[in-house]
Amino acid sequence: MSNFGMSFVYIDGANLHKGSLELNNKIDYKKFGGWLKQKYKTDKIYLFIGLIPKYSKLYQRLQEYGFILVFKETVMNGNGEVKVNCDAELVLKVVSDFYEEKTDNFVIISGDGDFGCLVEFLLEKNKRVLILPPVKEKCSYLLRKTKVRISPLDEHYHKFSSKLLGEQKEKAPDKDESM
Repeated sequence: MSNFGMSFVYIDGANLHKGSLELNNKIDYKKFGGWLKQKYKTDKIYLFIGLIPKYSKLYQRLQEYGFILVFKETVMNGNGEVKVNCDAELVLKVVSDFYEEKTDNFVIISGDGDFGCLVEFLLEKNKRVLILPPVKEKCSYLLRKTKVRISPLDEHYHKFSSKLLGEQKEKAPDKDESM
């Protein structure tokens, strides 16, 4: 996809974060943003994440690295865990950019099958779409069946992340850590 014009990148933040941890990787978001800009010729990288006030310094750094943050209010589930689902916000932004003719090239970082209908829509409109699932084995059948181009991030983490040690995998980022 890097050889045909400007792309916009849309990141399902929770999907990326959980996927990278599952593969024992800690993403360096500064390097990751640079890699995306170089590889996909983009100046628009949207990161859809939950808004948790204690991570405000992290959000500030992500913006300094060039990410455009799109927040979703968080809620607590029955177990007291933070629950975030930014799928609707991501879909709305992609469709808005489509109708406003801001780009013809869409890079979606997620393996979530909920985006299958979005991918089908873009392909029917003859737009270029690339899916970068954070974990190859977790890329939904609903995405794969669209016949969209898929390039798992599994093969690229070494370019913008470091391996986590055992106890680091369990630890959530704090105000002084990157995601």
